[in-house]
Amino acid sequence: MNARNDLDLTSFEAILLSEKTKIDKNIELIKVELNSIGMDGELDEIIDMAEIEIENSTDHTLLEKLEAEVEEINAALNRIALGTYGICEKTGKPIPVERLKVYPSARTVVNV
Repeated sequence: MNARNDLDLTSFEAILLSEKTKIDKNIELIKVELNSIGMDGELDEIIDMAEIEIENSTDHTLLEKLEAEVEEINAALNRIALGTYGICEKTGKPIPVERLKVYPSARTVVNV
């Protein structure tokens, strides 16, 4: 695999870091929300426990998704550092710049 010299890696790195910062903030907000459930003493009788359980489950699912996105971003940043960013992990072919602009942490070309 040859390093891509047709990409502005600094720009892609900035995009990835910016996205990671946003996701990290959302992760922290969700964690605070999850930790605050039930911390206000006893729940008001009006609040339906089923709704709380559904919301809690949804928050956990969202948290897992966001953490997976951070892992993908970290992997993309690592590929930048290694000089393999923008190269398909399955075919070894360059990932189109248009795809990287839409999905900067892409690992593969479409239709692999």
